[in-house]
Parts: sequence; structure tokens; C-alpha cells
Amino acid sequence: MVSVPAVVVAAPASGSGKTTLATGLIGALRRAGHRVAPFKVGPDYIDPGYHGLAAGRPGRNLDPVLCGAERVVPLYRHGSAGCDIAVVEGVMGLFDGRIDEHNTEPVAEGSTAQIAAMLGAPVVLVVDARGHSQSLAALLHGFATFDSGIRLGGVILNRVGSERHEQVLRAACARVGLPVLGALPRLDELSIPSRHLGLVPAVEHGSAAQSAVDAMTDLVAAHIDLAAVAALASSHTAGSAWNPAEELRMAAEGASTAAGIAPVSEGISVDAAAIGEPGAAPADGPIIAVAGGAAFTFGYAEHRELLEAAGARVVVFDPLRDELPSGTAGLVIPGGFPEEHAASLAANTHLLTTIADRARSGLPIHAECAGLLYLTRSLDGHRMAGVVEADAEFGPRLTLGYRDAVALTDSPLWQAGERVRGHEFHRTRLTTPSPDALAWAWRAPSGETIREGAILRNVHASYLHTHPAGNPRAITRFVSAAADFVQDNVLA
Repeated sequence: MVSVPAVVVAAPASGSGKTTLATGLIGALRRAGHRVAPFKVGPDYIDPGYHGLAAGRPGRNLDPVLCGAERVVPLYRHGSAGCDIAVVEGVMGLFDGRIDEHNTEPVAEGSTAQIAAMLGAPVVLVVDARGHSQSLAALLHGFATFDSGIRLGGVILNRVGSERHEQVLRAACARVGLPVLGALPRLDELSIPSRHLGLVPAVEHGSAAQSAVDAMTDLVAAHIDLAAVAALASSHTAGSAWNPAEELRMAAEGASTAAGIAPVSEGISVDAAAIGEPGAAPADGPIIAVAGGAAFTFGYAEHRELLEAAGARVVVFDPLRDELPSGTAGLVIPGGFPEEHAASLAANTHLLTTIADRARSGLPIHAECAGLLYLTRSLDGHRMAGVVEADAEFGPRLTLGYRDAVALTDSPLWQAGERVRGHEFHRTRLTTPSPDALAWAWRAPSGETIREGAILRNVHASYLHTHPAGNPRAITRFVSAAADFVQDNVLA
């Protein structure tokens, strides 16, 4: 399989306009006739939603921290199959990644620069031109020469103030030999609503999200040299594309372990030969209900692909208005913004009661972050499911960062002692500690040991986000637990 050419959209710092440029570029290239594969570096859940609207196909993430560096290229080749160009939006500044005081390499783990080097793709640097003049040449010289493994292919000038300003900036770029691929004017009217965790997800923003994507596409099409961007795109990757069925088979056979996870004991028996192909779940496979809708928007496309490859039938439902799907044998409640929809979630009392009853009967439940909040007794004073004996509220500060966690208690996904890399991203907190068994422990940057989450019966609930592609064993175990639940219960 030939490697699909790519451009990596990066910036010197956050807030430079990467998402606007990347989303608009995806849309403009698609409008010009390209089949565009959209990617986002890191654990971001929101930007890929806008990418997906622009591309007409799922936005995917490339995260060597959560998935393992060895999976980045296979996941790229999987996500870009059938496309002729890929656009990869970076995270933070080009060289920003996981903060590790012991790292001596110029490229931080999980950084945009690391992904660009892995893909062998050129970087397009988006510069917020406000306040810049001739000194821009020095900044660009630094970024172009800091790491010889990174190829800076061109510059996009964003928020340019005037024609004269653009002329000065173009001269600065020429001075260091970098082509200008386009210059965008300052536009106050082009904006996407944001909140405490970033942009409002596209699913919540509804038709306005599509309008915003169309506006970004129009802006880029009018001011960026698309032919030059397409000509610049390239990548140098080799090997097979990621295959969920093969990943699960290798995990079941013990030939591979998840990113950062130590080998596990023989606690769960899995028949490797019984693992199917992606998208071909058997008609009698256990039904895994996945919470979606406006309140639960944080997820990865690979999650469904792995669940189906493991033999599950995936049904998405909206807790704001739906009942639990008939025959549910396992429940996934991902991250999102339940604090923005607490009253509406509380109003669906029948669903809350049903989930609480099913949890008591042993239904396997995997709840991350927003899912944890939904399972508490209350969120900002609104009734929730009451599965976890704790209360939650919107907090005063953002909690953000990668975590090297250790499972403290056996669950349908992990066994005690397993090591997992995860990510925290929330601005809520539990106001009362749960009396249930704890899920995880990790060392905070301050040196403090954090213990959090709740394990009860077959429920695993915590603030920690994990990437399913980095934890294939957990997927197999969860589907196996769901199949056991079907055998032990008469489902309605």
C-alpha cells in the first residue's frame, strides 16, 4: 500500500489558528476534488469532529503516548486508506509534547514534531501575524533549524492586518527561504463557540458547526494556494495498516501488549480464532450500547472498530432522550460535557433507574470522565444514576495531562497491577469520595500519589481517558464480560 501524502499543520504556539486553518484546508481540498484523510495529534476529541464534517469521513487521532509509537504509522495508514491526501493538525506548539524532565531529545513525546518525523511529512507553520514584522525571519529560522529531522515546507500567515503588513511578512519569510502558501486577513466574525475545555463539539453546535466549517473552507479556498499545498504533501511510511481484528488476535495470543502495559496474568481466557473482522460483528454477538448525543461526544473511531472486531454489536444511543437499547449486554459511557446538560440528563429518570438496576445486576459498564459523572448520585445538584456513591460539581480549575496509571482493582477491562497510559481532561470534581474500590493510582507532577475512580461489580468508572487502540486486551475482556452477562441473564 502506497503511503498517502500528507501535510502537517503546526504553529509556534497554541492560539495561532491551527484548527481554523486545518479544518478549512480539509474542506477546501475536498471541494477541489481530493479525498482527504483528517488527523489530529494528541488526545483531542473536539477538533476531529470539525475535521470530520469538513472531510466527510471520521477525524482520527495520532497519539504515540496513549497508543504507543509503534502504532502511529499503522493507524495513519488505516485512517488514510482510500484517500489521496492527508491533513494532520498539530497540538500546541510544534515541539511541545509530554513534559518529561528526564527527556534529553529535542523532540518531545507526543509532539507534532514527533508525528511529522514518523510520517516523513512536511510541516506547514501557521503564524499568528499580529505583532510580527521583520523579526518573523528570526523566529522562522529557529523553527526551521531547531531539529534537522523536521522539514518546514512553508508558512501560512494568519490574521494579517493590511497589504503592507503582508508585504513585510512575505519579505521576512523569503529571507529564510520559506515559501508563503497563503495569507489570511483578520476576521472577527469567523469564530466557533468555546467553553472551559476548548471549542464546543460539532455535535452540540449542530447546523451552526457545518456553517462554521463552510466559512473556514471558504476562507482557506480564497487565501491559500491549494495547488502548492497539494504539491508539497508527501509521506514516507512503510508496513501494514492497523487492523483491529489482527490487533485483537495478537493481544489474545500474547504477541503484543498495549502501550505502557505490562504482560497480564491468565485471568481471562480468549479464543484468538474467534475474533472476527472489523465491521462484521456476528448477528448473535453481545450488544454494546455506547452513549452519544450532545452530552457524550468524546470518543475514538477505533473504539467501535475494535468492539465489532471482538464480536460485539454496537448501538449508539442518546441519554438525553433515549432508553437503554433492548438487549444491552455492555455499556460504554464516554467523555463529554454532562455538566452542560445536567438538567436534561436528570429529566430522563427512567434511563437513570434502568442503568442503576442493570449495574446492580452485573452489567459490564465502562465509564470515562463524563461517564463517571453520569454514574454519581448528583452533578451540580441534579440527580444522576447513583451507581457510584459520590456527588460531583463543576470545579474551579482545569485538570489536564497524561498519566502513567496502575490498576488497583480487577475489573471487566483491567486486572490489578496492570500499567496503563491515560489522559485527564476535566474541570469537574467529586465533592464526596466514593466508598467503592478504587480504579487507578498514579504519581502527580507534584509527587503526590493520586488514587481515583470506582470499581463495583462489573462497573469501571474513572476520570482517566484511555485510547482503545492502545489497550486491545481491555476491549476483548469487555466484550467477553458482555457475552457472559448475556448467558447469565434474560435480557429485554
